Amino acid sequence: MLIESGADFRRHFLTGYNGAMTEMDRDYSNTVSVIIPVYRLEKYIIETLDCIVAQTYKDWELILVDDHSDDSSASLAEKYIADNELQDKAFIYHQTDEKGAASARNRGMRESHGRYVAYLDGDDVWRADKLEKELAFIKDKDAAFVFTGYEFADANAVGMGKIVHVPPTLNYRQALKNTTIFTSTVMFDTEKIPREKLMMPLIKSEDTALWWRVLREGNIAYGLDENMVLYRRPGKNGQSLSSNKFEAIKRIWALYRKAERLNIFVSAYYFCFWAFRAVLRRI
Repeated sequence: MLIESGADFRRHFLTGYNGAMTEMDRDYSNTVSVIIPVYRLEKYIIETLDCIVAQTYKDWELILVDDHSDDSSASLAEKYIADNELQDKAFIYHQTDEKGAASARNRGMRESHGRYVAYLDGDDVWRADKLEKELAFIKDKDAAFVFTGYEFADANAVGMGKIVHVPPTLNYRQALKNTTIFTSTVMFDTEKIPREKLMMPLIKSEDTALWWRVLREGNIAYGLDENMVLYRRPGKNGQSLSSNKFEAIKRIWALYRKAERLNIFVSAYYFCFWAFRAVLRRI
């Protein structure tokens, strides 16, 4: 039996397809919507899906957005969902052309239903208790925006022993100096920050731009200083590490100057802090 796309399945689910509970009857007040953009992930997507299924916290829905990938990532994910009978909580949406990670995450945000939203890059891996601990943390802090520590990993998702520790809180000015918030560690409460305010801008380093915008509006990001995520680092995006570093410098400078509209002197001030901390994270 062919799995339906996310939109088609949701339409059937609303009308009680196959006798299932209708979506309008479901309580999403404690559900975590996990958003994964899918593009050229055929080597990693199964392991990433495994880490979702292995979560000790089970009230989640999975939103995968296929960004018109030209490999077998989407078909592998569809088969995984069917084989594991996850059709009532895992959905795939297909972009008509390649639009980038920001657009894919924004599509996922629009299609999601859970009160809480968490991001996961399709080549990273969560610890089994990540959702359980982070959800308890966001509730305990009565926070709108939380993030966790993480560990650099090799291409096989084996931890390399370099764990990035995070501060207890970050406000806007602090975040300009410290871009330690990593996408696959973030969780938002959409009752405190509505979905329309969580749309990523269609620029490079869109995730950091979103964190800054949310914090600029007066929110505080709370850090759970526990290693919850394995971040695959070597060869990411098919680039060398030196190439990635040069690209990161260009992107952060563009964010200061264009996205935040800081003058050149203020930008240089924050850039120095960013560069120092970026080096420390990798030593």
